[in-house]
Amino acid sequence: MYLVKSPWLLKKFYANGLIWNLPKQEKSLYITFDDGPIPIVTPFVLETLKKFSAKATFFCIGDNIQKHPDVFEQVVKEGHKIGNHTFNHLKGWDTDDEIYVANTLKCQDLTKTNLFRPPYGRIRKSQIKLLKQTIPDLKIIMWDVLSGDFDLNLSPEKCLKNVLKHTEPGSIIVFHDSLKAQERLEYVLPKALEAWTKQGYSFKSLSL
Repeated sequence: MYLVKSPWLLKKFYANGLIWNLPKQEKSLYITFDDGPIPIVTPFVLETLKKFSAKATFFCIGDNIQKHPDVFEQVVKEGHKIGNHTFNHLKGWDTDDEIYVANTLKCQDLTKTNLFRPPYGRIRKSQIKLLKQTIPDLKIIMWDVLSGDFDLNLSPEKCLKNVLKHTEPGSIIVFHDSLKAQERLEYVLPKALEAWTKQGYSFKSLSL
């Protein structure tokens, strides 16, 4: 069970601890990708972004960076921002605080970024506090629009419709450069970028 549009109640629960979207004054979108880098899927994403002169932010799993350093270097070389997504894709609600922070710091050694996204969007307030004490100027990035590309029961057409319906200026949008999401991602990403371009949007990485 997931919601395409992040609910206001969840934002209120975390108060000012997390970033869900950016100001709406500019007609900009902030496209993000979770769970990579991996061969085939991440290079497809990079090639598609390049066609639309789009910059994005990649929240990387440390284990994937170690397994596929050449793909990671390609993301960096093409001018996209890097975010920390823990080393082993840990779910904060089910993980001891010390283990969670240590796993995040293990990924931090590879990413060296002030951007962090908790896997599944599930993190305890105590973990937020510890991470902010440990990583300078840490920004914890959530999302405004969840594409659902990871959902094997969701058709590519429905995935595209959901994304286009809920996007607005300042939206932070989540896609996944993963094998699980590949079928929907390959259909949705180029079509969404084309539609947004026609609507006058620019595509920016997260520089916070």
